[in-house]
Amino acid sequence: MTEYNGYVTDETIEGADDGPLADKTVAVKDNISTEGVRTTCGSAMLEDYVPPYDATVVERLKDAGATIPGKTNMDEFGMGTTTETSAFGAVENPAAEGRVPGGSSGGSAAVVAAGDADLALGSDTGGSIRCPAAFCGVVGIKPTYGLVSRYGLVAYANSLEQVGPIAPSVEGAAELLDVIAGPDEHDATTQEAPEADGSYAAAADGDVDGLSIGVPTELLDGADEAVVETFWDAMDDLEAQGASYHEVDLPSVEHAVEAYYVIAMSEASSNLARFDGVRYGQSGGYDGNWNESFANAREEGFGEEVKRRVLLGTYALSAGYHDKYYKKAQDARAWVKQDFDEALDDADVLASPTMPVPPMKRGESLDDPLTMYLADANTTPVNLANLPAISVPAGETNDGLPVGLQLVGPAFGEREIIRAGSALA
Repeated sequence: MTEYNGYVTDETIEGADDGPLADKTVAVKDNISTEGVRTTCGSAMLEDYVPPYDATVVERLKDAGATIPGKTNMDEFGMGTTTETSAFGAVENPAAEGRVPGGSSGGSAAVVAAGDADLALGSDTGGSIRCPAAFCGVVGIKPTYGLVSRYGLVAYANSLEQVGPIAPSVEGAAELLDVIAGPDEHDATTQEAPEADGSYAAAADGDVDGLSIGVPTELLDGADEAVVETFWDAMDDLEAQGASYHEVDLPSVEHAVEAYYVIAMSEASSNLARFDGVRYGQSGGYDGNWNESFANAREEGFGEEVKRRVLLGTYALSAGYHDKYYKKAQDARAWVKQDFDEALDDADVLASPTMPVPPMKRGESLDDPLTMYLADANTTPVNLANLPAISVPAGETNDGLPVGLQLVGPAFGEREIIRAGSALA
């Protein structure tokens, strides 16, 4: 996939001789540890870092017989919506030439869309699986927080992020979820999902007869007209197959993006403190002043977007501002979760466009970070609420640009969103 720049490292990792994924290639996002194969997080800071261990999800892939063809390109440390902030160059969208593939798991979505990998793993902190899945015309699942182990995932924002699958079809994504899901003794946040009949893949039966879908009007307001039109066409398709839909209110999502970025940047400022040129990262040299050494390492190793988020997160956590910003953001998070839970009391799943805009032209949003942040309006609330969501292809705009439809379920309701999504993909 050289022409799309989808891989940072194209070193093959062989799995077991047999297993449910024995005939599959599964690309792995470059913030997931692979023993003996470098894991850069798309950053110059970790350009030469080679982990001494496998992430739990990588162990499970290998045990299932999967072949890992390489580590996929990504926005640096997962910070971005376009996969243009990587120290190893931007990724091209194979489904829409000249457009961004979405981010931060843009490399994973791109290699699947291009057919260079059967499946891929991404990580989703505020939409980083669903966004590139929508922009590249493939399927992406953000699991319920705690369903998939984060052991070996280089942390950006611990309370928000989850590892999840990207695939050409809902069934393929569900098959990969079957392999990686489940408790892990190395990750205390994981838990056993409630009992349910059959595997996740078995739920991809396309049967939506009697399904009740709630449509949050707030997630349609302000969206691109072509995106909204394509979304409603897909909803009509679901209705023709026996589903019904009604409008629901999620007033809290008006504040979700700002709450998300305060929380995510605050956690990032703490998590990225370890990259100081001594514990991790490239050396900043030492001339008798450790503060200068740390500053040099971070100035040279981090890109502009990472520096911006670390600075903002540090400010939000600083004395005198913690209650003003971070505490209010956590209060807003609780409100968002409450709104989703109430809406899901009256619906089996919720539906919205995955992204409010079609894939942007490359370079368009780099000079305007706020525009990039606002593009996450439909995906970030789900991470704040710790719920599962899937993005499936809804169709294309008149210009041939992919549009994704997002389905959100109750906690550990992966089977519901997989069943609903499989009626479309």
